Amino acid sequence: MGLFGAWAKSGQKRWYRGNEGFPSFCRTGNLFLLDGYTKARRSGMMNNERTIALIGAGSMAEALIAGMTKAFCHPAHIVVANRRNRPRLEELARQYGVGTADCAQEAVKQADIIILAMKPKDVAEAMNAIAPSIRSDHLILSLLAGVTTETIERLAGRNIPVVRAMPNTSAAVGLSATAIAGGRFAAKEHLEIAKQLFETVGIVAVVPERDLHAVTGLSGSGPAYVYYLVEAMEKAAADIGLERDVAKRLILQTIIGAAEMLKASDKHPSVLRREVTSPGGTTEAGIGVLEQYRFQEAVIACIRRATARSEELGSALLAAIAEA
Repeated sequence: MGLFGAWAKSGQKRWYRGNEGFPSFCRTGNLFLLDGYTKARRSGMMNNERTIALIGAGSMAEALIAGMTKAFCHPAHIVVANRRNRPRLEELARQYGVGTADCAQEAVKQADIIILAMKPKDVAEAMNAIAPSIRSDHLILSLLAGVTTETIERLAGRNIPVVRAMPNTSAAVGLSATAIAGGRFAAKEHLEIAKQLFETVGIVAVVPERDLHAVTGLSGSGPAYVYYLVEAMEKAAADIGLERDVAKRLILQTIIGAAEMLKASDKHPSVLRREVTSPGGTTEAGIGVLEQYRFQEAVIACIRRATARSEELGSALLAAIAEA
């Protein structure tokens, strides 16, 4: 079933062929799951009846599907499209009960919300294809790192609300730290819709768009920093003779417990650290080595460099889009 499937709500799926009772797509014969608008409305299962066109079918798109179908909207209100890889679309349809489309244009025509989840380098091609179908009452949510809301507005060819998001890979288990920023035409109501949607995969902070590079360097890349720390702790555990399985359980629970302590307490991290650092004790000895190797300075430099790299990549990407 996989990571996403285990987390997503399971349910019996009924398949139909054709377009009766569901938005029409580019060619006949596509498979759709129709638990349907009617069943969703009658059951009261989901109050949100906005239709969503999800352009792209990668891991982040799947994480959002898993979250949205649990807490934001009925699967029948989601249509997924990508340029190629029909088997991937069919996999998502089987797993989550969403609709699929071979043509993004037709999916967009039927949608209230458009989520851009393709690779950032493909945004110009994708937007050029769907631009004729974009309406001024659409809301565009972009997951495209480095692509500004102004760029998306320009590619859309109209004044349209755009909200840009920077989630992280922990969305796969519903624990993303996501930041969102609105474009020139995004009102408070558009940010609220985006916030509700991304809260299905974790927590959400609203920030100015200029801060998204910093968010990328901090929380966007943040899971990898934690994994790197765990790598080092596992190597140390092996060096001091602990079995790998035992060490992994202890390390993970230590990190989870420390995170919960930080969430539960108003104390500064340095205060919590000092509370477990007895003079002359083991923790003090270990912290002393981290200070000797300038651990904090390394972490700060890491986040600063990742932020700068986000800015570099964003500038290069925007230049390439402008030339396209």
